[in-house]
Amino acid sequence: MILDSLKLTDRIAIITGAGRGLGRAMAVKFAQAGAHIVAASRTVAQLEITAAEVRETGRKCLVIPTDVTSSEAVNRMTAAAIAEFGRIDILINNAGGGDEEAAGKPIDQITDEQWRRGIDTNLSSQFFAARAVIPQMVRQSRGKIINIASGYGLRGAKNSYMYSCAKGGVIQLTRSLAITYAKNNLQINCIVPGIFPHNEEMMKAFKGGKFIPMGRGGDDAEVGPLAVFLASDAADHINGELVVIDGGGLAGGILPTGAVPALPG
Repeated sequence: MILDSLKLTDRIAIITGAGRGLGRAMAVKFAQAGAHIVAASRTVAQLEITAAEVRETGRKCLVIPTDVTSSEAVNRMTAAAIAEFGRIDILINNAGGGDEEAAGKPIDQITDEQWRRGIDTNLSSQFFAARAVIPQMVRQSRGKIINIASGYGLRGAKNSYMYSCAKGGVIQLTRSLAITYAKNNLQINCIVPGIFPHNEEMMKAFKGGKFIPMGRGGDDAEVGPLAVFLASDAADHINGELVVIDGGGLAGGILPTGAVPALPG
């Protein structure tokens, strides 16, 4: 049956940034599909909320506080997951985010530390996690990695340097990993979310999603089923692909970049 190919029964999924937002939503959807979860992020209290929601589905959840900008911490996370479950079937490289301190600054006001922090949070973290789990996946001759990028990785934004550059790098990391490890039966793909507002301030900044063709921003729970599909047997021949989920935003070419074109008469 076609629905059987979408099940993740007893598979082991590491999800970074699992304490809130897209990460928590994906953790719950993966558990509902049958997977056991390794939930990683820096904030233990948030991870415990995610773990409680996962366990309500009857699935296991291993909580591992992890700073994904530290390769040593990511290596410890991976080792703990293997020690607990014996394998890793899925990695969701979700952790990331903007730097409020550096957001919107002109380039000459961005410090070396801010640049490195932005790149490490959004790109190096995904490299570290892929590097840590791939040897185990190669031994298994099976594995799925889903990197989370952003629409800003496909287009520029005014005074957006670290985040946009890092998310563009995630896309290229995905492609390079995919063609390198295809022979080992690893499928590595990238989800590109559009605007998923998490508070009133974001809603205001993005005009409530009115510029998006569908007329609204995304809901965190809408990313979960897409990630489940890409992690499932139904997606075994999908590799190195970008899947955009943005309500038609990129297709419509509309984004509040702060640059308004002047149109003739």
